[in-house]
Amino acid sequence: MPADDLDETEDESAASAPTAGPIDIEIEAEASAERLDAALARRIPSLSRSRLKALIGEGRVTLDGTLVTEASRKINAGGRIVVDLPAPAVAKPEPEDIPLDIVHEDDDVVVLMKPAGLVVHPGAGNASGTLVNALLHHCKGSLSGIGGVERPGIVHRLDKDTSGLMVVAKTDRAHQSLAAQFADHGRTGPLERAYHAVVWGVPKYMEGTITTQIGRDPRNRQAMAAVKSGGREAITHFRVLETFGAPRPGAKIREAEAGPVASLVECSLETGRTHQIRVHMAEIGHPLLGDDLYGSGFRTKLDKLERIAPEAAEALKALNRQALHAFLLAFAHPSGRKKVMRFEAEMPEDMERLVEALRTLD
Repeated sequence: MPADDLDETEDESAASAPTAGPIDIEIEAEASAERLDAALARRIPSLSRSRLKALIGEGRVTLDGTLVTEASRKINAGGRIVVDLPAPAVAKPEPEDIPLDIVHEDDDVVVLMKPAGLVVHPGAGNASGTLVNALLHHCKGSLSGIGGVERPGIVHRLDKDTSGLMVVAKTDRAHQSLAAQFADHGRTGPLERAYHAVVWGVPKYMEGTITTQIGRDPRNRQAMAAVKSGGREAITHFRVLETFGAPRPGAKIREAEAGPVASLVECSLETGRTHQIRVHMAEIGHPLLGDDLYGSGFRTKLDKLERIAPEAAEALKALNRQALHAFLLAFAHPSGRKKVMRFEAEMPEDMERLVEALRTLD
């Protein structure tokens, strides 16, 4: 899993997030009049503007010795601002010693391999044992207080049963940078996200783009769906890498058994909607193997697989999840050095075993 290391000789002007305590700022004599929150945001870039507004509202900012609680207060040249930055509050989730597969770590980010079965965020039914709990333990003492709370900055997620690469912010500055990159979806920057998926059948075209709106499925509130209106734009690019189960010339096989059984597909995201790849591949008639939520209508395919390739059927049952793995992740390092970090991860063993078993069909 290669990663580009940061060059230590590059510009290090991007300061790390400040520690708790007073921050004393002298406004330059030639500075123009501007709002207090804007002035602070320019001079303390490691804190978000919303965080600075909150500090002002909490009475933690003075201007020339006078307490100021209005973010819109105009300040003039030569003024003196003091920001009393509190220690980060302890996050509600508790740190837990859960093993993590760390691919890269520095002062700003952690890049890791999320295994299938690990939930990212604590929530209903998953109050503990999540990636956030694991990161709070792993990063103890190195989180600077994102939004004023000691916590890891989650800027993107993977479904519980999807494996693959994730990047997590350790500082407010890194969180802002990464969040902006993911919001831009790589349209103007180096952000890339790509997945390997094993799908039923073979798409009509060997490569293409699926564009729909994705919203909550009106028939199943646990699922998402491609909807005609009221959803959010979703764009997935796909490319067929390999097909499994094409009959050999002259093979004696019933017509009902003919045709490729499955395909290995590479999917890259131009947007990041909930269950996007799973919804889109099902929408074009090729749901992911193992996806009970979006591929329940393909149970007969499993029956066929059991007849013609028992080993592959067993591998699919052992997988016990959707066959989806985030194998590629690239982003600009949030240090401001314009260094592109790029990582690739091999398929986990359970998914690789399925692919190898499917190859025997050929």
